[in-house]
Amino acid sequence: MRRLLSHRHAPALLFAAALTLPFVARAIEFSFLTRVGGVVGLMMLLSLGLNMTLGYVGLFDLGFIAFYAVGAYGTAILMRAHVPAPLAAALAVAAALAMRALLGVTILRLRGDYLAVVTMGFGEIARLTLNNLDAWTNGPKGLQVRPWRPLAFLGAIPGLEFVRKESNVQFYFLIAAAVYLAAEASRRLENSRVGRAWVAIREDETAAQLSGIPVARYKLLAFTLSAAFAGLAGSLFALWDQFVTPESFVFWESTLLVAIVVLGGMGSISGVLLGALLLGGIPLLMEATLSPRLIDYRYLFFGLILVLMTLFRPQGLLPSARREAELSS
Repeated sequence: MRRLLSHRHAPALLFAAALTLPFVARAIEFSFLTRVGGVVGLMMLLSLGLNMTLGYVGLFDLGFIAFYAVGAYGTAILMRAHVPAPLAAALAVAAALAMRALLGVTILRLRGDYLAVVTMGFGEIARLTLNNLDAWTNGPKGLQVRPWRPLAFLGAIPGLEFVRKESNVQFYFLIAAAVYLAAEASRRLENSRVGRAWVAIREDETAAQLSGIPVARYKLLAFTLSAAFAGLAGSLFALWDQFVTPESFVFWESTLLVAIVVLGGMGSISGVLLGALLLGGIPLLMEATLSPRLIDYRYLFFGLILVLMTLFRPQGLLPSARREAELSS
């Protein structure tokens, strides 16, 4: 019972703790921590989306970062056409959902390694398309995005005056709220009839089919819904950074997301959040604190951590109870 409560309330507790970060960073004069927290929040959003396919349904997706790019470039292009930022973000998320659904209809007959290879190929095709579609994306030069201040009104509240001046703080709060809502949505889906069907498909697709579960429909649903998380993360990234380039959406980013989900615990919301905090935040802190010579070895440390996790704790740091039972049986 205690374990269930801790897993269920972990996102709320993490969100409450996260809200204090800008104040702590300002007090100790390490304002870059707010920027780090925002980047980690985007990684959490992306990881929650990938967890819906890899963790719940068992679909090995190595091209998830492509829909992050769709959200980012969709928002940038619409903002350049003077579409209001909230509407541009909503339309970019809708575009990511539509593209994901079309891709899913085409490739979800594949399984395992074949699906991983095809999604990896799609991710590279998307990046190369953005790199060569100069008329829309400005190619490798990237696109500038009009400035937008989402939460400047908070500066009118006593004690929050600094929010008006610092866009990093404004977007940090916005990203934190998005992560909390995404985690709650994931939890509700996991505990719903749809979530139980997804887990049944992951455990044994043939048995699920024979039990009357429409496997193809539920796989497509998970595959499509996951794009909402990626599209939203991409939109927030574009609005925050005010610049997008194809080099932000390389294959390494997709592999990092897979590592986050595996490290934290596939199918575990708390585990995925923890994995994003570790693999998303530690590199940025290392870059800010270590010498250039030591920074070159950071990926060696990550590789060693993942190897040790695979050997001694394959279920992840904070696995879901169901996933832990599967691996220990």
